[in-house]
This record gives sequence, C-alpha cells and structure tokens, in this order.
Amino acid sequence: MSEITEITPQEGYQMMALSSPADIVIGGGAAGVGKTFCLLLDPVRDFGNGEFGGVIFRRLTTQIKSEGGLWDESKKLYPYLNGVPNQTELQWKFPSGAKLKFSHLEHEKNVTSWQGSQIPFIGFDELTHFSQKTFFYLLSRNRSSCGVKPYVRATCNPDPDSWVADFISWWIGDDGFPIPERQGVLRYFVKDGDTFIWASSVKECIKKAWYFIQPLVDASGIAAENFVKSVTFIGGSLYDNKKLLSVNPEYLANLASQDEQTRLQLLSGNWKVALNPSDVYDYQAFKDFFTNVWVETGDKCITVDVAMQGSNKLVIAYFEGERWEDLEIIDKSTGKDVIDAVARMQNKHGVPNSKVVYDANGVGAFIGGGDNAFIPGSIAFNNGGKAFEMKDGRTFKNLKAQCYCIDGEKIEQYISEHVANMMYDDKMTVRQRLIFERKAIKKQKKKDEEPQALIPKAEMKEKYLNGDSPDLLDAKMMKRIFDVKPKEYKHESEVNANDLGLF
Repeated sequence: MSEITEITPQEGYQMMALSSPADIVIGGGAAGVGKTFCLLLDPVRDFGNGEFGGVIFRRLTTQIKSEGGLWDESKKLYPYLNGVPNQTELQWKFPSGAKLKFSHLEHEKNVTSWQGSQIPFIGFDELTHFSQKTFFYLLSRNRSSCGVKPYVRATCNPDPDSWVADFISWWIGDDGFPIPERQGVLRYFVKDGDTFIWASSVKECIKKAWYFIQPLVDASGIAAENFVKSVTFIGGSLYDNKKLLSVNPEYLANLASQDEQTRLQLLSGNWKVALNPSDVYDYQAFKDFFTNVWVETGDKCITVDVAMQGSNKLVIAYFEGERWEDLEIIDKSTGKDVIDAVARMQNKHGVPNSKVVYDANGVGAFIGGGDNAFIPGSIAFNNGGKAFEMKDGRTFKNLKAQCYCIDGEKIEQYISEHVANMMYDDKMTVRQRLIFERKAIKKQKKKDEEPQALIPKAEMKEKYLNGDSPDLLDAKMMKRIFDVKPKEYKHESEVNANDLGLF
C-alpha cells in the first residue's frame, strides 16, 4: 500500500481563515503564522472544477520567485494534487483543467491589462504593497461562470500607515491588537466612490446604501444582495504555527531581537505605531505628506544620495518646491552609472547643475562641484559640515542635523502617489520604507545651550533599521540646503561667457 500524505491546516489562524465564508478574507497577523501556505491551500477546494481559474498577485516577479516565495512554497504542495508546473508562465495546471497563476503588478498602470478578465479566485500576497485603487479594480475582475462563488483572499503583515489599516479598523482595538471576539466576524459593505457603507448584516447594508443601490437594481434587475460584499479580518500569532517553530525555532529569536516598533508589528501583530517625543518627524504630519495634494509647486531641484557597488542604494530624488515628484533607485552602480542616472533625471525634468545637490561624504565626493567636475556647479552636501546661521538663533551640531530638523518642521510637503507606490526593494514600497526610516531619525538629548544633534548614525542603523541607512530620508533631507545656505551673488567682473550661455 502506498504511503498517504495528509496535508491539513493548523489550528488557530489557518483553520479560521480557510473556513471563512466571507467574500473577502484578510489575514493580517504577525510574521510566521503561515499566511502564504494558507493562501495557497485556499483554492485547492476548487481544483476539481475544470473551468476554475485563479490568480495570486505580488508586486514584483522577483518576490514570487525568491527563495521561500510563492513559487517555492507551491512546489511543496501542488505536486501532491498532480499539478503540473509551468515555470515560464508561473502557472499550475491540474488534472481537471483548473489553473492557478502567479502574477505581478509592479506598476499600477498595468492593472488595466486585466480588463475583461474573469477570475473566480484572486489572492494578494502582502496586500499592503498594493494601492487601494489596484485592489478594488481587481475586485471588479472577481467574476465567475464556472459555478464557483467568486472569492478574494489576502495576506499582509501589520502596517499601521496603510489603507488596509483603515479598511480593517473595526477588527482592531485601541491598543493596536486584534479584538479577539471580532476575529473572523463578517462585516458587510457597499463602496460608493471613495465612501464605504458598513453594516453588520446584508439587510442593514442594503438599507443604508439604498440611495446608491436602487438605481443599479432598477436598471439591471439584479437583486440588491449582489451589490453587497462580505469581508472579515483574521489576525494570527507565530505561536499558532507550531510546525515552523519546531523546524526553525531560531525564527522566534530573530523577531524578538528587532527594535520595539518592528517587534510589535511582526512578532505581536500590532497595528498601531509607537511614538517617541525625540522623533524629528511628527508621525501624523508625516502621514499627511502622502495626501497633501494641494501643496503648490516651486523651484526644481535634484538630490543624490550616492552609493556604489551595492553599499546601500543610489537614490536620485526630484522635487518641485515642496512636492516630491520623481525618484530613481539603483541597487548597484559605478561612477558612470551615477553620472548617467543624474543626467537622465536632469534632462527629464529640466534641472540645471546648480540645483543638483549630492552627498559629498564617502563615495559621493567624486561628483565634485567645481568647473572641472563631473557635474560642474553642483552643490556638495557635507553631513558633518558646519551648520549655517539661523535667524532665530538656534544652533545645530552639523549641517545634517540642521537640515533634518528643518525638514521635520515643514508641515506643507507632498510625496506624490507615483513616488510613494514605487517599490523600494522586494519587501517594501517607498511609502512603507519612508515610514520605516522615520522612526530612526531622532534628536539627541541636549543640555541647555548645547547645539542640537541627531542620534549617531550607527544607532539609527543598528537599533532601528536592521543595519541599513536611511537612504530615502537622507535624499529628502538634503534639499534643505537650499533653504539654509546663503545665496551667493557674483560681481559683474566675475561673470564670464559660460555664465551668460554664450558658449
């Protein structure tokens, strides 16, 4: 007799998520609860239907193919169901003819490539990496003619600054932890534009949203119930995943060793942010940077946080006044790559050399700012350089501390949706990375008339950023040199033909 392999969800998060009848199930517990395995197991019930098809999305293809990612995990499960993999298409086909595909959506504009699609099962791995607009557009593709009631399943780690946090707020307590008695409880909603109409039953939801639903019912003849979606949220604990802890007990220690905020989110599953009075950036004001669309444009400038050969990241940021409108991130770069990338950004947006500021510490010094430099006339930013005199009399330990503190005081700033929704790496969007870096920028406690300083960079990196540098915020901060540096004027006798644009 052949050996029988039994695959079953574990008690706790996995069992609760897989047994939910909701149209939309969002699993947003701590890291390591088995959310991805659960996402792969959910559509198995329909693989016997030859007309069934499903798609599980991640932002990047590299995330799908990475070690321990969706594709690797699927190979541990689907061969037991006689699934046939197609690695080129990132798709599994089963004996009945049912298919499950993995796909990416790196750029939001690509979502329209799914226009006209009919997808009975849609999965999102790391939902907080996708915008609300993308999620609800794809929800409109969640249709079925194969007899399977359409359903959506999504996973994510806690992200208190995401649209998902607002969407699931009914399930989360004031302390940031999921409310136990609300875990798995269904709520019902109708979406009218950007407005969500919530209720505790289908009947109540129809009543509340009748002003919106009635014209649709009258025009289509479709029952009102079909315009209502059910949704639930299920948190989870690493301690639910006894199998992971048995084969990799070090995973718990790795999570426990993180800084307080990361530990609360990834180990404890907390959806709130920890605030600190020494933060340079006020948390709420920082969140507003992503929605302050009314901020007016101003003088153009580019900042360059230089890194080469994989040491941190090369970050080139483009600003129009207080609006951050464009960004390029390069993992590994040579000196030529840096100069070429800066030139591309300058040409794209029409920014003169005199409005390019670069990090002059370390490898960035090669750019230079003199007449014979790679970018003549550009501005060198020396982090440890002397701070400029302030009209209000305040003093700072160095230029970096001065520019960070001033940037933190600027309330009227905007980070465009284009920039915020870019991927910083294969784990975070730019928005997520900026908020992750925010907690590392803190003022050093000072005595009396002592100049204001920041905590040491080593402390920022090791205590708050897992050994990384705040590359994005460094690029953002550097533009403040144009606010504090006195304007220089040339005497008529110093103006040459080059300055006048004659040659």
